[in-house]
Order: sequence, then structure tokens, then C-alpha cells
Amino acid sequence: MNSNIDATKTVPRPPVASPAWPRPQHLPLGGLHRMAWRAVGAPDGEPWLLLHGGPGSSCQPGMLRPFDLSRQRVVAPDQRGCGASLPKGRTAGNHTAALVADMEALREHLGLERWSVLAGSWGTVVALAYTLAHPLRVQRLVLRGAFALSAREVGGLLLPSSRVRRSLGWGALWPVVGGTVLPVALQRLTQLIQSGTPGVASLRAARGWGLLETAAAARSQRRSLLHAALGTPRLATAIRREWAALRKAEKRAIARLKRPGKTRADRNALAKFHIQAHYLRHRGFMRTAQLDRGVLQAARHGLPVDWVHGRFDAICPPANSRRWAALGRAAGGAIVQVEPHSGHLGHEPDMLSALRKSVRRTLA
Repeated sequence: MNSNIDATKTVPRPPVASPAWPRPQHLPLGGLHRMAWRAVGAPDGEPWLLLHGGPGSSCQPGMLRPFDLSRQRVVAPDQRGCGASLPKGRTAGNHTAALVADMEALREHLGLERWSVLAGSWGTVVALAYTLAHPLRVQRLVLRGAFALSAREVGGLLLPSSRVRRSLGWGALWPVVGGTVLPVALQRLTQLIQSGTPGVASLRAARGWGLLETAAAARSQRRSLLHAALGTPRLATAIRREWAALRKAEKRAIARLKRPGKTRADRNALAKFHIQAHYLRHRGFMRTAQLDRGVLQAARHGLPVDWVHGRFDAICPPANSRRWAALGRAAGGAIVQVEPHSGHLGHEPDMLSALRKSVRRTLA
């Protein structure tokens, strides 16, 4: 989730266009949908598809950091209704099979025979669905913080424990009361987030949802920091800087909860969580068996798969990647399994190092 379940930070302002992060182009998809996409790096370089998390998030410049842009070409689309794609926040005609068709339409538009895929969190679901449908178009997969669409993962985020509510000091403002079952919670949040004219309750739901993502990511980083401090002080110093920045973001998010008025960040958050609520209510329009088939499809076609999962991830449990790596290995797949000393986020120091090694590795 972002925030994906990717989870995790307040939606930033759109970055200023630059050679490293150009303004998006738009690909018509039929009907009202137009997918925003950017191509960055060496024009004739090794092609990569970058799949963001969420659902509802978007590609950001920082997601390019694992790549060597002097020899790799990165295609970074915003999924339907997300980021700069149009119409923003639209759920009609928006489901995982459509996302897969969009990626294939983009590949054909670019004239690429095959491409490799780097995906994180929710993006791993889209990557496996794409591999299941189009295995001959995939060169290799690097999957970070795999999301299994389980009730445990979604409930762990949206049904905070009383301890988490107390620690954040805003439990009474979250519209889901303790003891609510997940389907009812998702229905309640969907009603609020999808309200045509957002009121105070809708804004608090969107702000609170973003805060829960940030807080969960911070808990992951804190666990990572505590363990690093016991034996790897240099890594602990790097993690501490990241954690401090995330804690500041968490405090700002708490301060925004009661702030009157709707800001640009609120409009972005409402669109993002409109999409996310839609997908989570429908369990990502995928089932575990379909994701398993995607893993087996990769193995059958000899696609190298790197499963990179932070060992302290509190959003998507490392057991997700362990199970799928074991499934692919048992089917004869070319599997690399890495558990960096990190939480959920792709930019954490040891996670970023592991992703760079995976993405830049030259295959025999």
C-alpha cells in the first residue's frame, strides 16, 4: 500500500519537471482514462517498467535511485486514476486486469519487445498479474516488500490497536471504532472517502489513513534501528537519519488532523485513498491462487526473480516473499531471496543497497 500498501508517506507536491524527471506524457486507454507515463535514462538502454505501490499512489523521482540511468531506461507509469493519470481518482473501469492491459498497451506503444520489472508493495501484485498474462514480455522481476492482499495486512493498517491509537493521540478522530470487522471498516471508509462533497469527517478519514501509513512505516524503521544499534553502528546512523525524518512527517500529519480547510495535499489524499479503498474492498481483484500462478508462470518461463523484503517490515510481512520464493524455487525457478536490514520503504539504506545490487546485476 505506499502507500501503497506502499506505504507511506504524505502525498508530495508534483515534482518540478527536469531532465531526470520530465513532465508526463499521456496514453489514451479507451473511454475516459489516460495513463500518465515518463521515460527516464538511456534512450537505448536496458528497458525497465517501474510499478508503484498503493493502490492509489504514483511514481516519484526517488524511485529511480536503484537504477543506473547511464545504461538503463526506466518507464514509470502512474496507474489508472493515480498521480498524473486522468481522470484523477476515478474508479469506474479501474481494476487489476485493466492495469495489466494498460502496461501491455504502453509496451506496445513504446515498441519494446520485452522489459524487466521493478515493483514495490502493491506493485508486486500488478507485476505478478502482468507476468501471469504476458510472461513472454517479461525479462526479469525484482519484487520489493511483496503484498499478499491478506486481511492481516489490511487490518493491521486500518484497524489500529488501542496501543497505537493511544501512541498517536488521535484515536477518537479515526472513524473506525475498535472491534470493527475489516469488511465493515472498509465500507465505512469507502463511504467517507468517496463522498461527492468532502466534509470534516471525510478529510479526517483521508488524513488519518495517511497518518496510519506513515506511523506503520516509522514502526518498521524503529525496529530496524534498534536491531542495527546492537551490531552495525554505521548502518544504525544512516537508519536513524531516515527514522528522524519519518517521525517529523508523522508529527506533521498528527498536527494536520484538526486543521480546518481543504488543501492541495488533501485533494491528492482523497483521490489516492478513493482508489485504495476501491481496490481493498475488492481484495485487489485478485486471489492468492492467481498470485501463486504468476509465481509459477515466471518459473516455467525461466524468468529470474529477486524477492527483496525488509526483515522488519511491519506492513507486508516478510513471510509473503519467503513463501513465494519457496514456491518458485520448488518449480525450478531462478530465485534470489534477500532480506535487507530494513522496514517497508524502498529508500531505507540497506533496502536501497539491496535493490541496487538486484537491478544492476548483469545476468549471465
